[in-house]
Amino acid sequence: MLEDLSSIVEIRTTFGSRADAEACASGLVARRLAACVQIDGPVRSTYRWQGMVETADECRCVCKTTHERLPECLEALARGHTYQTPELIVVEVSASAGYADWVRASVAAE
Repeated sequence: MLEDLSSIVEIRTTFGSRADAEACASGLVARRLAACVQIDGPVRSTYRWQGMVETADECRCVCKTTHERLPECLEALARGHTYQTPELIVVEVSASAGYADWVRASVAAE
């Protein structure tokens, strides 16, 4: 089974509204920067911001892309994000060869 795995990248981020998350997802997939963006939520986040402990409901996005498309995808997320300091967490993951092939094909230039 291990020989059938291939490396792809997930970028994890959150948005303050479902509409913002869906707009981001649509834009990334349309521009071929992500093969898929999954939206969860709402999730309850507790964090420190500007010296205060805050709590907010957010929508979490997991963006599937490749190492090659990672810089452009991160730039698009940061540029279009509504948060001053967006969460942008990058995780390399192992996926089935077929799924990884689909991700690569989905983000390849036409």
